[in-house]
Amino acid sequence: MTTCWSSSTTRSANAAAWSSRRATSRPSGRSPWRNRPWPGTRSVNDVAGEGRVRSVRRHHLEKPAWLKAPGKGGDAYQEVKSLLRTAGLNTICESGDCPNRGECFANRTATFMIMGDVCSRKCTFCNVKTGPAAALEPGEPRRVAEAVRHLGLRFAVVTSVNRDEHPDGGSAHFAATIRWIRRLNPGCGVEVLTPDFLGRPMQLHKVLAAAPDVFAHNLETVPRLDPGVRPQADHRRSLSVLRAARQWSDARHPAGGARMKVKTGLMVGLGETADEVLDVLRSCRDRGVDIVTIGQYLQPTPRHHEVVRFCRPEEFEAFARAGREMGLPWVESGPLVRSSYHASEQSAVGEGTRD
Repeated sequence: MTTCWSSSTTRSANAAAWSSRRATSRPSGRSPWRNRPWPGTRSVNDVAGEGRVRSVRRHHLEKPAWLKAPGKGGDAYQEVKSLLRTAGLNTICESGDCPNRGECFANRTATFMIMGDVCSRKCTFCNVKTGPAAALEPGEPRRVAEAVRHLGLRFAVVTSVNRDEHPDGGSAHFAATIRWIRRLNPGCGVEVLTPDFLGRPMQLHKVLAAAPDVFAHNLETVPRLDPGVRPQADHRRSLSVLRAARQWSDARHPAGGARMKVKTGLMVGLGETADEVLDVLRSCRDRGVDIVTIGQYLQPTPRHHEVVRFCRPEEFEAFARAGREMGLPWVESGPLVRSSYHASEQSAVGEGTRD
């Protein structure tokens, strides 16, 4: 039997446990945000089974001015799109409808999405297609490395869809992609943003053994909302992945030497409280996470999880300050921040913190 980091507690039990925790009173004075909802937060219906959002009609929230992303266009933007099409490569920038893709493509950067464009999971926030996926392409890792070389990248970011049906979850494919990038692009930094591999240590270790500069796995939301946002994932399992990555790296690098950075990302605006976000930041710190990104959730289509509220820029700044005070080395927090945004700059962090 494969050993997993997380317990086998059922999803319904998890949801009940977190519901109970939320209702438990806590001592006052621990935080000015303690147990207070976001200002203006509307009530959120319970989420139906299998992670599907209940079809309750609510008034439309108009997108505020601070969420207007730069337009798309220019020679560099078109060149990157053309290169990706020619090479038969996918990016999360396009598949996930990222608001920053115009800026990133114009700067000749992109986050490569390997293992196809069809995901085996059905997260209610994500715009990536779901369903049965095609077989993995053995030549894809090299094609990604060649695209990195053609673009002249000094830092490459690679993510993927979930491939839970695959025997190793695609971990060997990740490792091959890292090694091909290193082979064809000496000196190029590499960040990987991986699935949880169902909590299987051997699969995680395959990726870590290829020595990425940054290992990322996103928590996405707070524990209470996880069953409705990531119905096939588990918050504790994701935290265990981050801790295991930190421990694996620390065991192989001497004190004071260069070590792999560990990173995670969160979305806000899904119905969480500020207090819950602070709790997640503490959990990240306690597990040795180096980098946390926090950005506004944007609903891709009416079929996806609703936006409960749009958080103001000063609220994101407050999270960055709170993270710094907790001791997190780097917090990238802003309305349009996504997990791969400014990834190259984050990878160079020592012990400073960026707002």
